[in-house]
Formats: sequence, C-alpha cells, structure tokens
Amino acid sequence: MKYILTAIVCITLLVSCGESKEEKATLKTKTTTVKKSKVVAKKEMVVVDADGVVNVNMITADRMWFNLKKITVKAGQKIKLTLTHTGKLPKSVMGHNVVFLKQGVTTSAFASEAAAARDNDYIPEGTTAVIAYTKMLGGGETTTIEFTAPAAGTYDYICSFPGHYGIMKGKLIVA
Repeated sequence: MKYILTAIVCITLLVSCGESKEEKATLKTKTTTVKKSKVVAKKEMVVVDADGVVNVNMITADRMWFNLKKITVKAGQKIKLTLTHTGKLPKSVMGHNVVFLKQGVTTSAFASEAAAARDNDYIPEGTTAVIAYTKMLGGGETTTIEFTAPAAGTYDYICSFPGHYGIMKGKLIVA
C-alpha cells in the first residue's frame, strides 16, 4: 500500500508540473517577450530610484524559473526586491522564494539543509549562511523584502524549495 501511495503522489507531481498546450503558449510568449526586449526588460526589472535604492522586480511562475539571472549593485546600496509568482499552483506543489547566500556557502549543502526545514519555508532555523530571503510563495502571490548589499563580491541566490536550487539560481554582483 505504501508503494502504491508513493507512486500515485509521484505521478500526480509529474503531471501537475507539466504544462498544457495553452500554458506552454502563454509561457513561451512571456519568455519571448522578455528575450526580445532584453534591454527594456532589464531597465524595468532593476530600477534605481532617486534615493539610490535598487528596486528589483523578480518574476517566477509554475515552473522552475527566475526572470533575472544576475543583479548588479554597489556595496552598501539598499535593495528592495519584489518577488511575484505569476503561476496558479499552491506553494506546497510549486513554491518559490529567493535566498541570497553569503560568500563561501555551497548551494547544494545549503539546499540539503533547507529541504529539511519545511515548517520554516525551507530556511534552516538559526542559519548563518543567508544574507536575506523572501517568504515562500504560491501562485498569484507577491512579497517584498529590503536589505543592504554586502561587501563587494559575487553572491549566489537560489530558490530553496526542494529540488529547485539547481535551476532556479543567479548571481548578485556587488561592485
């Protein structure tokens, strides 16, 4: 019985992660739009306001994807990041967050620890490996965080939902 239930759960997850033809067309259009207007999209996605705050608009959907693979800021600059999950699936199935890791933290090691922290939005309690993170989102949700850019260097950011870090990742470049 245990094996049958496990098989049913696995099949359900695989089917729910697939996209219908209509969803594929919509996602392809969204992706194509961003690619075709790359310069415009970057300007709209990362904007420095009059106070010097870097406003970052990061988007994700019902697949493992971030619209931004690199964010460049200056050391000590205030960052206001808004994460929007444009999908429809609940966070228990296709949840996403953004976790900025300190230098020297191995993403796979952090992700292994995070996978065990289900009750804490997949952020290990008491961790010292994180600069900042958003809460875990499901489809249709948005959240905003603010933090100060660390010292100059390159920092990884990932989604800590189990299994997502390998694809959902990027670099915070601090000059």
